[in-house]
Amino acid sequence: MYLRNLIPVLLLALIFSCKPNPDSQDATTSTEGFQWQIDQFEDVKILRYQVPGFEQLSLDQKKLAYFLTEAGYAGRDIMYSMNYRHNLEIRKGLEHVAKNFKGNRESEEWMALETYLKRVWFASGIHHHYSMDKFKPGFTRDYLTGIANETGAKFSDEALRAIFDPEFDNKKVNLDESKGLLLGSAVNFYDPDVTQKEVESYYAEKTKNKGERPVSYGLNSKIVRKADGSIDEEVYSANGLYGPAIKKIIYWLEQAKTVAENEKQAKAFDLLIEYYQTGDLKKWDEYNIVWTETKDGDLDYINGFVEVYNDPLGYRGSYENITQITDFEASKQMQVLSENAQWFEDNSTIMDEHKKENVVGVSYKVVNVVGESGDASPSTPIGVNLPNSSWIRAEHGSKSVSLGNIISAYENASGPGLLKEFANDEEEIALNEKYGGLADKLSTALHEVIGHASGVINPGVGTTKETLKSYASALEEARADIVALYFIRDPKIVELGLIPELDASKAEYDGFISNGLMKQLRRIELGKDIEESHMRNRQLISKWAYEMGKDDNVIEMVTGEGKTYININDYDKLREIFGVQLRELQRIKSEGDYDAGKHLVETYGVKVDPALHKEVLDRAAKLKSPPYSGFVNPKLVPVKDASGNITDVKIEYPDSFEEQMMEYAEKYSTL
Repeated sequence: MYLRNLIPVLLLALIFSCKPNPDSQDATTSTEGFQWQIDQFEDVKILRYQVPGFEQLSLDQKKLAYFLTEAGYAGRDIMYSMNYRHNLEIRKGLEHVAKNFKGNRESEEWMALETYLKRVWFASGIHHHYSMDKFKPGFTRDYLTGIANETGAKFSDEALRAIFDPEFDNKKVNLDESKGLLLGSAVNFYDPDVTQKEVESYYAEKTKNKGERPVSYGLNSKIVRKADGSIDEEVYSANGLYGPAIKKIIYWLEQAKTVAENEKQAKAFDLLIEYYQTGDLKKWDEYNIVWTETKDGDLDYINGFVEVYNDPLGYRGSYENITQITDFEASKQMQVLSENAQWFEDNSTIMDEHKKENVVGVSYKVVNVVGESGDASPSTPIGVNLPNSSWIRAEHGSKSVSLGNIISAYENASGPGLLKEFANDEEEIALNEKYGGLADKLSTALHEVIGHASGVINPGVGTTKETLKSYASALEEARADIVALYFIRDPKIVELGLIPELDASKAEYDGFISNGLMKQLRRIELGKDIEESHMRNRQLISKWAYEMGKDDNVIEMVTGEGKTYININDYDKLREIFGVQLRELQRIKSEGDYDAGKHLVETYGVKVDPALHKEVLDRAAKLKSPPYSGFVNPKLVPVKDASGNITDVKIEYPDSFEEQMMEYAEKYSTL
């Protein structure tokens, strides 16, 4: 109580700055003069991030960070295989060529091949990480087969077809139901001929007596076609699918246990190891309960088959790892959100019957990432809220983290060009420069801590993925974003000291609506619909709000000098609209109203105005700043004595994306 009333607003502005202590780091790792961007190709730029506080860790803590990052890298190949069945063959063949080719490395086709390989590394496969469309090679099949023969690289006929036939497996994740959610998707969670109807029938049988605490069916398995024509699961485990990689993960988790910070953390390692050994989803739930309740210690981690965005049916989790150090000062300052979680729930616009009577254990931390792998790398989230299981969250709470040093790297590497190009006037620019960073970070925290933790599903309705199907992810992200948008303009936020005045919320409203209606369109090809769930979410909210506020001219599309701009005329009425949207989005989730959810996403979240889209692409192209960013990881280097004992762990910051990827290929090709 005392803390939240005494938080200095000026300190809040620095919550995520993650500036290192100059006394603890050498000159090459200080913020000033640090080279944030190290590469750029196609629509991607590659950045580096610093790890403030690493040198202050004890030896055991440094070893723990090292072991956990190694566990993450050991599973790196799993993500490639999950994304597409030919990815590993293609990646390894291209890496072999890149390492051994002795010919002309200045030709256009060679440079196109290098770029293609970088795109494969960035996306963990041959499909774009955001649009899900297959990459188009800038080199010919004859060129690749020729240099493959020179170097001894191997490509099967089907792998070559995957690279060069634009119609073959052209979409990693297809959300257009008319094309078949599974038959139209190349993602390797299902055998290619398995249908949505078969999978839904399979799990309907499994879940008919699921009880109040169901396991996350399908989270750690692939659906395969058996010889008799029926379907079954191949479970990911030490002695099952992905066994060689999982055994390596287990080895490093066992090392991590030897330097665990406390008994509860050690118990979580035991349960995670047992889960990997057996593939037992009940053990996964046991692990998540202990992991959620383990809040002491300086280090934490995410490891497992977690997020389900890559599965068009929302069952299967992608492999990911994030190893992190707690930023205690920033976490203490933002703990105010967790402490007031019940107030936010009680004062939400959702129906009373959809409110939680007791919001349990929503912990929030700002962390500094040490290393990432799988679905979290090179393209990374900036905030994570886990576990995903609704009943565990209700009974045991959840952990929300904001990746402070990742956000700091984005900010240090970005320029003002996009803001100035799309801002409606100088007032909007000034407001964003004054409050944009603070408001955006607070919005992320509200999204993760309050948004994902709010609301209840009606008894007997079933899980969101069962009821809302392919629209579940977009609707859940929209619901969490709307929670943040509604409350960031509440006077309570000022009372808690989280922003100095309500005008700070205007910067978030300006940025969100402008991005949802216009700026994010620079990320998709002209003529394409919006496929990615987060992008659908942002356009859904913005376009829906625009339509709802038309009579009062709440949001205005204005033109000047042949350009379109977004102007918000009434921020308070826009907040009221967000409140109405929140009520309806929670109702859809609570009641499992598939038809209403589908209507919202398809009406507002998918289709794009082609003229506006072209304008955005043309304006963005002049800025010469790629719309996507990703990261190389710092390198943790163990220092050993003559007996092989680790006496220290040093941290280095690589300056080449290609070198890191080739090093990973040598060290972590586990499948």
